[in-house]
Amino acid sequence: MIKTRRAVRCLAVGMMATAAAFVPAAGGATAAEPSVAKAAVSGTEQSSPLTPPPTPPVETVKVLLAQELPNVPGKTFTSEVVEFPPSTRAVPHRHGKAFVYAYVLEGTIRSQLDNGPVRTYRAGEQWAELPNSYHALTENASSTEPAKLLAVIVSNTGEPTKIDEPKPTE
Repeated sequence: MIKTRRAVRCLAVGMMATAAAFVPAAGGATAAEPSVAKAAVSGTEQSSPLTPPPTPPVETVKVLLAQELPNVPGKTFTSEVVEFPPSTRAVPHRHGKAFVYAYVLEGTIRSQLDNGPVRTYRAGEQWAELPNSYHALTENASSTEPAKLLAVIVSNTGEPTKIDEPKPTE
């Protein structure tokens, strides 16, 4: 992996040096020059085959509390705030053997559990997820406004509270 990164860096430096050779001494660019040369001289970013596309926004999770329940051995109570920038969609997932309660704090969230209908929840509305439920869809319904929810999770101590699973297991 490290050798590959070094090779890509060397290739990029070589391309920039080659591109700079095509630029006239005055710094102007001609129509016959490659666009890579223009980007190397002007310092502006232009898309190229080596530049990865921008990554879509992802939800962020802030754990508020994670505590073992003293009166229920082997169980942990976790509360999290999950923030969804506009147009954000979470990877389909499960919460293992955990019980989840979700409460929309702001914005609008679309959700689908297992093969059920897609439901839309607005601020003040909530849903529950039974253990082993497949959360096929969780997304911010708005392309302009953020959304935020509170997740309360009761899980087996030591188990992850979220397991990404792009396709359900049969």
